[in-house]
Amino acid sequence: MKNTLTIATRESQLALWQANWVKTRLEALHPNLTINLLGLTTVADKMLDITLNKVGGKGLFVKELEEALLDKRADMAVHSMKDVPTELPKGLILPVMCKREDPHDAFVSNNFKQLSDLPEGATIGTSSLRRSTQIKAIRPDIKIKFLRGNVNTRLSKLDNGEYDAIILAAAGLKRLGFQDRIASLLKTSECLPSAGQGVLGVECRESDDETIELIKTLQHEPSQIRVTAERIVCQKLGGSCQVPIGAYAKIVDDKIWLRGLVADPDGTAILRAEGEAFIESYVELANQVADELIGKGALGFL
Repeated sequence: MKNTLTIATRESQLALWQANWVKTRLEALHPNLTINLLGLTTVADKMLDITLNKVGGKGLFVKELEEALLDKRADMAVHSMKDVPTELPKGLILPVMCKREDPHDAFVSNNFKQLSDLPEGATIGTSSLRRSTQIKAIRPDIKIKFLRGNVNTRLSKLDNGEYDAIILAAAGLKRLGFQDRIASLLKTSECLPSAGQGVLGVECRESDDETIELIKTLQHEPSQIRVTAERIVCQKLGGSCQVPIGAYAKIVDDKIWLRGLVADPDGTAILRAEGEAFIESYVELANQVADELIGKGALGFL
């Protein structure tokens, strides 16, 4: 069995927190294991002045990390599952999805408690089409202003008065100790999360049995089922950052409840579908929800 592993990670504060979280837990489970981090800069980290839907979507967050796996500079890569495309490169797998943190989108403001408190014509910062289309559906008077950068950069721009509020993933804020910056959480009925939001995934080579064996204890089965259902919806719709798509599943007792959403990128129409099934039928449920969205005309947006 291996005694050294290398984790490929982006070098943002949040990505490093996530990689170190996995590192710490693996080292606690395997005291003789040494784990190193390989910090990499992705295309998404370099292109901070443009929305991702214009330059290729969420795959830009993981491409360099996956290349490090394929050429064996790294044994595994840690990702936010919301950033991982539904199609993986040949030879790579996602054997581990860790226990889900808060999946909600967070309303962050220094002067207002929630979306409904904003005055007419207020400015909200986000670069997510999924978030902006849903917010505009609730508050068509709101101005959406471009916002990218790491969490600290985005909070600084809010504090400098460039926005009345910004929308960020609650999970990232909590992981970095910024939970006190959350004014309120957007309900999933207001802003359906991105597939996989709040979940860390560990990617590795399909042929690397030793690494798969070492990391399998981090797997959280309920989270894996929920995220897989969400990703099936996106996959069937050809989901990327280029079209606003949301998917969110939750498990209650022996059943799984799944909602999906597709919006016209210009925000003029939002299609929704939902369903419930016993947990063992989560794949069928995901296909059913996707098919309902397609039946309502979702492919016309894609």
